[in-house]
Amino acid sequence: MARWQSFAIWKGRWPHWRAEGVTYHVGFKHRRELDESDRHDLFVAMLRAQGKKVDYLCLVVLPERTDALLRVVDDQELSDVVEKAKLKAGKAIIKRTGERFPPFGGESYDRIMRDEQELETVFLEIVDGPSRARAEAADDWPTLFVAPV
Repeated sequence: MARWQSFAIWKGRWPHWRAEGVTYHVGFKHRRELDESDRHDLFVAMLRAQGKKVDYLCLVVLPERTDALLRVVDDQELSDVVEKAKLKAGKAIIKRTGERFPPFGGESYDRIMRDEQELETVFLEIVDGPSRARAEAADDWPTLFVAPV
């Protein structure tokens, strides 16, 4: 992977690096375990941006956390895409459950993948997440998306 173009750093609770043409690993923990309908709401909200604002290599919503590998399309801001999906899913979950707050925090962890080896390692960790979390085959996990190659 070459030197990054249009590199910038901004800081929320964690530092966030931004550059053009890079692949990001985005992840966030949930405040409580998500049930199947909660996971579905979040999964659909995250995938809504596929092809328009981001290109997912893979995405998984597990009961305790969500992880994705993605590339941002054009001039989109990564945090806007992810946080809008979390906000939309959070509202649906609050409406259905009567909870006071969404079951996930406002800020997500993101990291620029530095090379092909790191990208492959993180990809395999994300795709194997369902089998590690619940000892189920990844093919049977309804909130796992892997882009066709």
